[in-house]
Amino acid sequence: MTEVRPSSVEPKTEATSTEPRAAARTWLEAGRPIAIATVIDTWGSAPVRTGGQLAIAGVDEFQGSVSGGCVEADVIAAGLDVIQSGHPETLNFGVADETAWRAGLACGGKIRVHVARFDPKSDLAFLKNVDAAIAERSPIVVATRLADGNRQIIDATAATQPEVAEALRRGRSALDATGETFLHAITPARRVIIVGATHIAQHLALMATASGYDVKVIDPRTAFTSPARFEPSQIVGGWPEDGLAKLAADPFTAIVTLTHVDEIDDEALTLALKSPCRYIGSLGSRKTHAKRVARLKSAGFSDADIARIHAPIGLDIAAETPGEIATSILAQIIATFRKAPVT
Repeated sequence: MTEVRPSSVEPKTEATSTEPRAAARTWLEAGRPIAIATVIDTWGSAPVRTGGQLAIAGVDEFQGSVSGGCVEADVIAAGLDVIQSGHPETLNFGVADETAWRAGLACGGKIRVHVARFDPKSDLAFLKNVDAAIAERSPIVVATRLADGNRQIIDATAATQPEVAEALRRGRSALDATGETFLHAITPARRVIIVGATHIAQHLALMATASGYDVKVIDPRTAFTSPARFEPSQIVGGWPEDGLAKLAADPFTAIVTLTHVDEIDDEALTLALKSPCRYIGSLGSRKTHAKRVARLKSAGFSDADIARIHAPIGLDIAAETPGEIATSILAQIIATFRKAPVT
């Protein structure tokens, strides 16, 4: 295995993102071959879930994680070998390995990592196709044959195998039944659409962004959606009918209403209930929600429809301050995404 030491063979190219696939694309666009390491199997206390990736361009040029610890050094060394040889490798780390103990696997964990070379001429187009699917918010599965690294993109329309269809439905990566092909489910960024640019929304936007969610804020009141209050890229002007029309309220979306203004919240909830979004939550007391339910029923929504709304919003943690309420809302969103698969 290649010793990890400084090398001047390849000039450095600054990665433009800490996200491994984005960094990989930057390096490939600069004409540099790279390796991508992917966690293909875990058991026990493995700190990175299946599908986690590490992009490697050089000894001190890498982005992402496969273990969160010292296993990275061995994986980077293997990646440098794979870049040179072109032959993929599958690495195993478990409690018997000293490096795995140092990486936090000492409580009975193990991981398997597949390392494959990506070439600028043959694989840049592949990554661009992956990015294009995600930009269109279309979930895909990348099926990689471990023996030779052959990979293909499978979308929902081409998912004829039950295992692939299940990976798309649940958004979960796994080895297939043969153990010879890894099915890497790549789903759109989970999105939180906040209707109501309130004080609670400011906290929620910050925390949801830090947690990896794509955040958008809708409010027709321009004073509330000031760039001094929210990141400009997060602001979607106009009423919910206009704002939500610009966004895809799909199964990877949470919609939260926080205005406390009936006409704004009701418009957003009407659109949310007609969409396949994963989570709907609305701020207000039980009394406020009872009045809201009556209005929605008058608009033709059934009890089953209205039951999709989390109200009072957030987990019951006795939250009082805007920051605490935002924390309870985000926790409930996370729980919904993690516990309830896409249907």
